[in-house]
Amino acid sequence: MAECIRVPLLLLLMCILLSVRLILGDNNGVGKHPSYGDNPPGGLVPGVINPVAPEKNQGAGASMPRRRSAGWKLAEEAVCRDDLTRLCPKHSWNNNLAVLECLQDKKEETEIAAECNHLLWNYKLNLTTDPKFESVAVEVCKTTISEDIHSQGEVIACLEKGLVREAEEQRGAHVIKDDCKKSIMRVAELSSDDFHLDRYLYFACRDDRERFCENTLAGEGRVYKCLFNHKFEEAMSERCREALTTRQKLIAQDYKVSYSLAKACKSDLRKYRCSTDTNMPRAREARLSYLLLCLESAVHRGRVVSGQCQGEMMDYRRMLMEDFSLSPEIVLHCRSEIESHCSGLHRKGRTLHCLMGVGRGDASAIDPNCQRALQTLIQEADPGADYRIDRALNEACESVIQTACKHIRNGDPMILSCLMEHLYTEKMVEDCEHRLLELQYFIARDWKLDPILYKKCQGDASRICHTHGWNETNEMMPPGAIFSCLYRHAYRSVEQGRRLSRDCKVEVQRILHQRALDVKLDPELQKRCMTDLGKWCSEKTEPGQELECLQDHLEDLMSECREMVGNLTELESEVPATPAADPREVADNQIDTGDLMECLVQNKHQKEMNEKCVVGVTHFQLIQIKDFRFSYKFKTACKEDVLKLCPNIKKKAQIHFTEYVTSEDIRLEPELYDSCKQDITKLCPNVAYGNAQVIECLKENKRFLNSRCHQRIFNLQQVEMAEPELDYQLMRVCKHMIKRFCPDSEPKNVLQCLKQNKNSELMDPKCKQMITKRQITQNTDYRLNPVLRKACKADIPKFCQSILNKATAETELEGQVIACLKLKYADQRLSSDCEDQIQIILQESALDYRLDPQLQLHCTQEITQLCAEEAAAQEQTGQVEECLKVNLLKIKSEPCKKEVLNILKESKADIFVDPVLHTACALDIKHHCAAIPPGRGRQMSCLMEALQDKRVRLQPECKKRLQDRIDMWSYAAKVAPAEGFSDLAMQVMTSPSKNYILTVICAGVALLFLMGLLCGRFTKRVTQELKDR
Repeated sequence: MAECIRVPLLLLLMCILLSVRLILGDNNGVGKHPSYGDNPPGGLVPGVINPVAPEKNQGAGASMPRRRSAGWKLAEEAVCRDDLTRLCPKHSWNNNLAVLECLQDKKEETEIAAECNHLLWNYKLNLTTDPKFESVAVEVCKTTISEDIHSQGEVIACLEKGLVREAEEQRGAHVIKDDCKKSIMRVAELSSDDFHLDRYLYFACRDDRERFCENTLAGEGRVYKCLFNHKFEEAMSERCREALTTRQKLIAQDYKVSYSLAKACKSDLRKYRCSTDTNMPRAREARLSYLLLCLESAVHRGRVVSGQCQGEMMDYRRMLMEDFSLSPEIVLHCRSEIESHCSGLHRKGRTLHCLMGVGRGDASAIDPNCQRALQTLIQEADPGADYRIDRALNEACESVIQTACKHIRNGDPMILSCLMEHLYTEKMVEDCEHRLLELQYFIARDWKLDPILYKKCQGDASRICHTHGWNETNEMMPPGAIFSCLYRHAYRSVEQGRRLSRDCKVEVQRILHQRALDVKLDPELQKRCMTDLGKWCSEKTEPGQELECLQDHLEDLMSECREMVGNLTELESEVPATPAADPREVADNQIDTGDLMECLVQNKHQKEMNEKCVVGVTHFQLIQIKDFRFSYKFKTACKEDVLKLCPNIKKKAQIHFTEYVTSEDIRLEPELYDSCKQDITKLCPNVAYGNAQVIECLKENKRFLNSRCHQRIFNLQQVEMAEPELDYQLMRVCKHMIKRFCPDSEPKNVLQCLKQNKNSELMDPKCKQMITKRQITQNTDYRLNPVLRKACKADIPKFCQSILNKATAETELEGQVIACLKLKYADQRLSSDCEDQIQIILQESALDYRLDPQLQLHCTQEITQLCAEEAAAQEQTGQVEECLKVNLLKIKSEPCKKEVLNILKESKADIFVDPVLHTACALDIKHHCAAIPPGRGRQMSCLMEALQDKRVRLQPECKKRLQDRIDMWSYAAKVAPAEGFSDLAMQVMTSPSKNYILTVICAGVALLFLMGLLCGRFTKRVTQELKDR
């Protein structure tokens, strides 16, 4: 519809132009360009007819015949005489470009006559037909322009490209004279307010303007900016993108080619004297980079720069980061790197980040000049002040910012610091991680590129390190050395003098801990330790491992590197609280290092503590032993834990650690480590030290350890069983289950609580497996079960003294004491507390044969041969024990047969000890024995009586299982006769012929009684004589 409306307007304007041509009788002027109808004079909106246009055309037309003649002057035109006299100095009247420049600049401040404004617009439109441009174009552009040298701005476009090629020192570039360069830039500048005036760009981007910027009004450079913003859209035509890039490159050479930037920042440039340096060539002073550096310096010094100017600066800083080709130095010095590493990544800042990645990955892979060009570009764009300037970083980290840094205002410099704090955490994504480290690599090499650090430390840097302004350099103190100077003065005493201010010290601490994430973020450390990194740490590629590796090999490092690592570690050990919370919070709360670390070590095994923080504190302890105390893991892990576990830290407490927690890393206990070093090499050669893996390996191979190591591992297990919160593996694997099932349990009762909930459907399988491991350990020796030990304190020496007499401190009892107590439980001779604990053990081991050490020790071969399927299933439902019972007659080993017979004997005492029978008879117990309390064989006797009662119908499965048990018990009675009266009584009471046996016994007792009466009368008769005495 818009195209249809434009047709009659176009025809009307063409008629007006044709009339003017007929009146003038000349083919020059506006009528030369049939497209002029799209471009109304005076900067009017395209497609709108100005009612005074005919008058303007007449005024313009009166001037046109003389324009082509030598000596034609704009100053001679009557329509501009008054404005020229009022606004422009007389010495400039002889130069048309000077007059045009003067009136162009002044019309922003005052009104110019409409006819004069129209004449200027037409002159700018037809400026490309000036003979002096044509003569240069013939030489420079003879291979690129068409035969019609006047076609739609192609001359100026070609000259502009030639100017760009010369600046980039491209092959085959022509040398253009300075006067011609200036004229070309002035033409570009004069066309900066209305994109219609750049004829080549207008025709190249006409369709793209309709596509992307249809609602953007022409004038004041608005269409240019709109097209710049859409330059990398997929729908943008390649010809338009190329024309836009050329114009952006011209803006990079002279900021005045951007109308909006020059207008918005005019007063600020004058205010901060950014264009009055007489010692600087005009070409350098006009560069966009100089303008940005000058105004950014004012902003960083706390000066006020107008919001409109800062907005324009933001746009062009983003533009520099998006397209590397706008920086001639990058194009010139990084050409080979781009071709070999980064080809095909031109759009959206990808090439620039690719170059930064190459520089970060291998400094030798990138030319030093290219490295310097990248560093300069980063300073010009200053993405540290606002991450949104770096489009590649912004897009890659958007999700992380929305989740991890949503509390920070959008565009705040602290966003980058927040991203660094969440580096290598679960919230970080891989693409964001790469883009962030690529940028931080260059920011770390110039302290000024961190705006927060510069703001807080510029006074200290000037006072102590003798720095100059933000955009000024000092050969004696290059940017990379300033931070080193600052942190050398961070912890000086009052006597040493020249200390940092409190705010600056906090920021130095923040930077130090961020740099611990990656050695490459510390330029001085990387430089001094390059050889040692290659020698000792070439395989350490995980985050933070390089610095840890250097710390671990401190004694082996070269002196220069050792001094650097030692100083850095000692310095950063002063402020371990910094990573745990915002440095400002730590400083405000006056948290002391010694109290903080002691608190974290004491709470290291609390279930609330972050796993990574636990590992970090451990590493802190390890390097504390070596007298250097800094760790990346401590920095990244403890943020929430300090505030949660150490809220009441007081200032100035003495640093001291009386002991180290040994549960998670064997190296933390030198005596244990020395005792087991050979066994570690032999039994656990490929096991990592972290996460208590080595200790767990030694526990699993306990029977193969040397006596010294075995004793220390046994002592460690005793401590862990008494205080389960010190069991690193248990607390780590079952952390979430503890929160779910045992939130209110005391730390010492955590394992008991987990055991009670082990078979819950909500129990995590890995935690369940870990609980089983600990149960197996406890059942190997009563000393590893503190609850049992306390409950059976009197029963153990009473019934199992013979076993205790044979035991030594170096050997474990392999479940013998517990087996002894089980037998006494079957005889119903234990105390009530001990009986309760043994009952729990019996029930647990009945479900899982691995919890019975004696059975596993003596029946390993039989389980493998007879019950392989049941053992492989690991269902923990008592199927292995049931299999052994069923195959009792096939068992040849006497110790194993004895263990199975003991199981049968124990099952008589309590049906819960026989899970298969209990499952089969659960319904019958409910119906027939509900009133009978469990234990002491009562429910088992009830079921036996029900089995013999013809009136009771038991479930078929229960009846079958009961009959099987009777047969097994009968066989057991034959194979293993009663060892005492109590054992005999139990066999009788559980015998299916109990009534018959009891009847026989009663009849025998009665017979004996009668015989006794009779025999007594005969043997001891008293005579009458004796009675009478």
